[in-house]
Amino acid sequence: MATTKWVLDPTHSELQFKVKHLMITNVTGTLPAISGEVESDGDNFTAASVTFSADLSAISTNNDQRDTHLKSGDFFDVEKYPAISFTSKSFNAADEKITGELTIRDITKTVTLNVSFDGTAKDPWGNEKAGFSLNGKINRNDFGLSWNAALETGGVLVSEDVKIHAELQFVKQA
Repeated sequence: MATTKWVLDPTHSELQFKVKHLMITNVTGTLPAISGEVESDGDNFTAASVTFSADLSAISTNNDQRDTHLKSGDFFDVEKYPAISFTSKSFNAADEKITGELTIRDITKTVTLNVSFDGTAKDPWGNEKAGFSLNGKINRNDFGLSWNAALETGGVLVSEDVKIHAELQFVKQA
């Protein structure tokens, strides 16, 4: 069967993360500058391969001071490590799991995330699109994002766990 290439449509996709602040509320951030590709056997996403990257210079939490801190050496160190990347090792839409190599700050770890294939549809211009929802959690310390501050009441300012949510739309290539 012929391999089909699907390219991320960034105008109809989003990648968000949530991190507990003061251990009582979540702060939400977005990575709006994203790109990715899926290669599949025809229109079947069984055993598809996925590559994905995000430009960290565009990170946004709706707070300039916090965004600047996230871009600094305390966190992503964007001057040295301008992007994060993901390359799948295994993906099967029927299993609703994707496993791959996530690289942040030149540290690569294997992660498994939940993914649901939400179907395909043609847009008004005849482009075939495929939609996926992705959810999961990583430990930021695993990737060298270990800055924190202890709270006098116990606990820490920023949780180790980072929740990830993405809505991704891909365009089938001719």
